[in-house]
Amino acid sequence: MIDRFYFTSLALVVTWGTAQAAPSCPANADALGTERVLDVDPAKTLRVGRKHFPQTLALRPKEVVLTFDDGPELNSTPRVLDTLRRECVKASFFLLGRSALAHPELTRRELAEGHTVAHHSYQHPILNRMPVAAAETEIDRGFAAVDKALYGKAGDRPATPFFRFPGFASSPALLDHLEQRGITVFGADLWASDWNPMTPGQQLKLVLDRLNATQGGIVLFHDTKQQTAAMLPDFLRALKAQDYAVVHVVPPLSRH
Repeated sequence: MIDRFYFTSLALVVTWGTAQAAPSCPANADALGTERVLDVDPAKTLRVGRKHFPQTLALRPKEVVLTFDDGPELNSTPRVLDTLRRECVKASFFLLGRSALAHPELTRRELAEGHTVAHHSYQHPILNRMPVAAAETEIDRGFAAVDKALYGKAGDRPATPFFRFPGFASSPALLDHLEQRGITVFGADLWASDWNPMTPGQQLKLVLDRLNATQGGIVLFHDTKQQTAAMLPDFLRALKAQDYAVVHVVPPLSRH
């Protein structure tokens, strides 16, 4: 697994990564880049994202965390990864276990290119409509599938202890279950609504308007959507033009 470097704790809710200049981007001198790394410790950070919870990450004004759900998908995820690589931007991918097993090469590419590979259940059911035991099994099956695709095996805990509920459909019992297992639950602070058909231009305007209203935060996209893959280059260039900075969230230590 790629080595990661972590930074000194500077906050109560999350561990702040030390601010640093964006690394050089050899293929693109004008790249957006990734401003800093934010170490998110499940022991201190249980749940984040104001669309789902009262609290979010301790981001500075105009800082953005990019997240993508539901992948990987052969027809769109490579285009998303190509765009992120060109701009030297790191993101977090919340994978479906079934998709990770179907496309292990893309799952491993996400990790190899320095992105955070996290979890989104096995097959995207609405978990709070299921019996609790069945929902817990579905979550655990997703953890195991992603880690098997990445590492060829799965342990008792997921290598990356980050989870996002499909449709943000949590329940107190399931939140307690994940807390007891040491998993941070990610909501979002804004989303692109890319589950609705629209042109890339319409989606770009929508997400920029929402971002300018919040002045940053955790942004939810879906790398399974062609319109998102098409919109992403212009979105990253707009972030650069409007002086937004990308923050990469990572777990506190590597288990593989």
